[in-house]
Amino acid sequence: MSRQCDVTGKKPMTGHNVSHANNKTNRRFDVNLQPISLWSEKLKRAVKLRVTTHGLRTIEHNGGLDAYVLATPASKLSAALRDVKKQIKSA
Repeated sequence: MSRQCDVTGKKPMTGHNVSHANNKTNRRFDVNLQPISLWSEKLKRAVKLRVTTHGLRTIEHNGGLDAYVLATPASKLSAALRDVKKQIKSA
């Protein structure tokens, strides 16, 4: 399972640890992923996602999971959210 946000698509970045002597060693900047269950009003159930804290704020800003998924084009959604969008439209 990749360490990628289901909402924003953010992935880990790479960079360097730099010592006082200016030695550079590789390091990885991981994203702040949180496993959460978001309630869908139209589906009447919770949807499990791995979302960054920024992605969670995005969903809340847009008025909840249903409103965010319906307002976002399918090309910008992850595979998990595309399935949820189909289920919401059919419900």
